[in-house]
Amino acid sequence: MEIRFHGRGGQGAVTSVELLALAAINEGKFAQGFPSFGPERRGAPVLAFCRVDDKHIRLRCKILNPDVVVVLDPSLLRIQNPPADLKENGIIVLNTYKSPAEIRREYGYKHTLVLVDANKIAREVLGVPIVNTTMLGALLKATNVVAVDSLDHPLKERFGALAVKNFNALKVAFEHTIIEERRP
Repeated sequence: MEIRFHGRGGQGAVTSVELLALAAINEGKFAQGFPSFGPERRGAPVLAFCRVDDKHIRLRCKILNPDVVVVLDPSLLRIQNPPADLKENGIIVLNTYKSPAEIRREYGYKHTLVLVDANKIAREVLGVPIVNTTMLGALLKATNVVAVDSLDHPLKERFGALAVKNFNALKVAFEHTIIEERRP
């Protein structure tokens, strides 16, 4: 599975791919997680990529036609069009308070939509609007790329004492994620 994360500097897109890759490796899968950096700064658009497979991954390049796009900041939909090169049966995982009908009406997407108000959950559970772990919860609900519990150890390694809050944010997002299948 090839997953491309679209976020802004400081939202945790790069951390998300690292955590996801570590969780996959801990499950015995093969994984890559890497960012695409230029002169980015906090708030600037950022790309990060993750590949997960049951066999060796030989590709060492950016993901151009992903199976899934994860959009941490919905304002990026207007300036980048992250799902433009998504595979036909691809999945859009989006941080938004809007309904699937509103998103489809506004952007015309035909892909499967996976929506969660990650900002709200992050503020309530973490106390800050950093949405990386909440968006991982939505991604896991949509794809089952790794088990939820497989993120426990990577979260502890990365966040130490804050791991419990981050794991709780992930689980709350998992429970509140809305999935609306692809429209023909």
